[in-house]
Formats: sequence, C-alpha cells, structure tokens
Amino acid sequence: MILALSPAWSSAIAVTSALAYALLATTGERLGARLGRGLFMLAWLLHAFTLAEGLFGQPPRFGFAPALSMTVWLVLTVAAIENHLLPRMRTRWSVLGLGFAAVLLPLAFPGLEYHAIASPWLPLHWTLGIASYGLFSAAVIHGWLMTRAEKRLRSGDEHGAGVPLLTLERLTFRFVEAGFLLLTASLLVGWYFAETLYGSHLRTLWNHKTVFSMLAWLTFASLLIGRLRQGWRGRQAVRVLYLGAGFLLLSYLGTRFVLEVVLQRA
Repeated sequence: MILALSPAWSSAIAVTSALAYALLATTGERLGARLGRGLFMLAWLLHAFTLAEGLFGQPPRFGFAPALSMTVWLVLTVAAIENHLLPRMRTRWSVLGLGFAAVLLPLAFPGLEYHAIASPWLPLHWTLGIASYGLFSAAVIHGWLMTRAEKRLRSGDEHGAGVPLLTLERLTFRFVEAGFLLLTASLLVGWYFAETLYGSHLRTLWNHKTVFSMLAWLTFASLLIGRLRQGWRGRQAVRVLYLGAGFLLLSYLGTRFVLEVVLQRA
C-alpha cells in the first residue's frame, strides 16, 4: 500500500484535522452531542490518514514526531471509546489540545526516510512499542484525573469526581497492566531479533534508548508488584506511574528527538 500525495495536500489534511481538534477543544459540548461526535470523527480520521501517509508513503518516514502523533491518536481512540461507554468520563475533552499539537508536529519534523526495512520484524517492534506508549499515556491521563477527583472529594465536592474514584483507579491500573504486557513484548522482540533488526549484536544495543526502556519496565513492574503486595494506591501509585512514564518518554521519543532535532543526524 503506497499513499502518494503532494506535500501541499498532506499539509492541508493535517491542518484541517488540527483545526477540527481546536474547535472541539475550545467549544466543548456547546456544539451539541451529534455535531461534536461528527467533528471528532472527522478530525480523528484525517489524523489517521496523515499517519498512514507518513508510514506508507513514498518513501516512508518515521521519527519522534510521527511516533508522538500516533501515540496521541491512540489515546484519543481510547478516550472516544471510553466516553461512549462511560458518558460521565471527560477524558476526550482533556486530550483534544494534545491532538491539535500532535497532528501538526510532523509537518515540522517529518522523521527519517526508510527506503528499505531491515527486517520484517521491525514493524512489529515499532507497533508494540507505540501501542504501549498509547496505553501508558492513557494511564497517565487517568492517574491525573484520579488525583484531581481525590482532591475535589477531600474539599467536599462530592459531584466533582464525575465517575467514582474507584472506577478511575481501576481503569488506570488496567491501562498500566496492558501497557506493561506490550512493552515487555516489544523489548523481547527487540532483544531476540537484535541482529536482524538493527544489524548488530545484543551487546551493542545498550544505548540510551534501551537503558531508559529498561528503567521504565522496572518502574512499572515495581508499581504492579507494589499494588499487588503492598496495596499501593492513590498519590503514591500515581507518582510511580509518572516516574515510569518519564523514563519511557526519554527512551524512544527522547532519543529520537535528540538525534533528529538537537544533533540533526540519523
């Protein structure tokens, strides 16, 4: 599958998607439920098209900005499904601003050209990694909502939490568990097929990306074990979640940002 669009058309699609996100973020539910859903679907589909055009275009491109854009798109997908199942949940409105920025960022930083894929396992490695980014990002947003709801309940605002606090906590850890499984699978694929994927032996893969990925994996593992054995919850659990997410952010996205933007090299 090859998508061939002129740069002007690609930019126009990305800008249209960003404007739709911005309109939703600024007007919220004042547009009405039906119009709001339609506008969100338009922005979401155009956003997906820009991602596909980058991945399957000629030549395909990928880097920190497309990876970040794809992560936000996955978070918006989760939020849309969640808002349908739990109407009182407002996660979708919380991330529309991120969608606006994420769909425009690849216009400035389109990533590196990949004229040939080193291994058929590389797309699987990327897919698992980006999917784990999306799930952990959803967990971070739910952790933030959980902290905000807890503060409102402590101040006496019984209706400020939206959905029950225990529901937010349960959803947060469900996303952490799913993200941890995908992150584990991504690391295993990367290690097992190290020479095929990157043309180097495993010992040469201990770079910044791998170190930060391992730190993130250990942090999330500690969070899950701490919840299981010590009953970690509330602010304590959210702090550990933020720490793990920070390590994960510094792994692929942080490494690629330094290489592509700061050092300007492949």
